[in-house]
Amino acid sequence: MELKRVVVTGLGILSPLGNSVEETWKNLLKGESGAGPITRFDASLFKTQIACEVKGFDPAQYIDRKEARKMDIYTQFAVAVAKQAVADAAIDLEGEDLTRIGVVFGAGIGGIRTFEDEIGYYYQHQDMGPKFNPFFIPKMISDIAAGQISILFGFHGPNYSVASACATSTNAIADAFNLIRLGKANIMVTGGSEAAITAGGVGGFNAMHALTTRNDSPKTASRPFSASRDGFIMGEGAGCLILEELEHAKARGAKIYAEVIGEGMSADAYHLTASHPEGLGAILVMRNALEDAGIKPEDIDYINVHGTSTPVGDVSEVKAIKEVFGEHAYKLNISSTKSMTGHMLGAAGVAEAIFSILAVVNDIVPPTINHEDGDEDENIDYNLNFTFNNAQKRTVNVALSNTFGFGGHNACLIVKKYAK
Repeated sequence: MELKRVVVTGLGILSPLGNSVEETWKNLLKGESGAGPITRFDASLFKTQIACEVKGFDPAQYIDRKEARKMDIYTQFAVAVAKQAVADAAIDLEGEDLTRIGVVFGAGIGGIRTFEDEIGYYYQHQDMGPKFNPFFIPKMISDIAAGQISILFGFHGPNYSVASACATSTNAIADAFNLIRLGKANIMVTGGSEAAITAGGVGGFNAMHALTTRNDSPKTASRPFSASRDGFIMGEGAGCLILEELEHAKARGAKIYAEVIGEGMSADAYHLTASHPEGLGAILVMRNALEDAGIKPEDIDYINVHGTSTPVGDVSEVKAIKEVFGEHAYKLNISSTKSMTGHMLGAAGVAEAIFSILAVVNDIVPPTINHEDGDEDENIDYNLNFTFNNAQKRTVNVALSNTFGFGGHNACLIVKKYAK
């Protein structure tokens, strides 16, 4: 069976750097940090009091206020970016077969704010008996964003959610990519959303010693590959891609950003939260993606790394890159955009896929910020080009994006310049 070619025709994003693709990309290239003191709840007693929050989001710009009240904020984010992406792709819904348009959209955690609010209310009012909002479950469950997007647009194609922790939205994109190239759909709306900057989210990650505690300097707290890194900073937001079968896109005269040419998946099978110290799962997932794309390691120009700013994870990913790419590892660019967005959890993969696509479109690599001279880890090879502190112009024909999740879930995407 000949697989169909798949292209990207629409983008949408809400991030700590901006509420649109244009604003986010501009601030990313400037090396801006989206970090600041937590405003979502009173974090004054928490070890970590900073995060990368989405700022100035008004769901009423995208959703009827009555409908918005039926959604957790993570679903509001998802609907917003789906609307952005569908508009960007200029899809004529009246002229499309809606049974051939589907949605694969994920969340690593889902409606944790709704869960905390509802359970908290119950325990404060137990004497009144069990009183729950009828929308409690539909607001909380992690599949509901995909459902809400399909309901909003009337998309009757494949529709489901993916949950693989921080690899979630990369897995969602990979599934959508495969559905199109296997002929199951013409268009897929895909990505992920997360809004876990809550007492439970921050407190839970604090208990695991996963988060930075650099509260006195939020903007410099996320510092991937620096010796002084002490954990990731929590981010939030959502991203969406419109993937489309190439001939279908050409027939309607669609704008094409880039072509998706490969995906990889693997498992560390090692630890609940830690990556394999030798990067074995990361090695396998990148090799799987390269094989799926039918390209060689030396064809890659840029890697948007997982790069969370954790002591163990950054080292293991560098080892994996050196093992997979050999001498070519020193010729490509590497950057961790989490140094600016923080870790958007289930939305991280789609945000970083968007950044990889825009790197391909614009021939520029966004930076890894917050690296200081002399702040070097003896376990990291600084002869690699980590694109520290400043964006770098270069030809980016092919880009690879890595995402790794708790539970040992690894996912990888490869995109390239579209050529007829």
